[in-house]
Amino acid sequence: MMEFVMFLGLCFILGGLAVASNPSPYYGVVGLVLASVAGCGWLMSLGVSFVALVLVMVYLGGMLVVFVYSVSLAAYLDRSLLP
Repeated sequence: MMEFVMFLGLCFILGGLAVASNPSPYYGVVGLVLASVAGCGWLMSLGVSFVALVLVMVYLGGMLVVFVYSVSLAAYLDRSLLP
């Protein structure tokens, strides 16, 4: 069990580094999902499942909606600037 918790902690840290170090939002969101899932698994192993559920709802529900909106707006602006 201790190895699994350490693995989830490592995935959480690597996911955070992936979000911070990727200049492209398309690849940064993969790190966000990895960090969120690893953080939820870590919290589930500690026995606080309600907090893990709230974390999934906030991050994967709210932050990914904002990401999709930002990407679609950027694609629209890039298309409207073409001659």
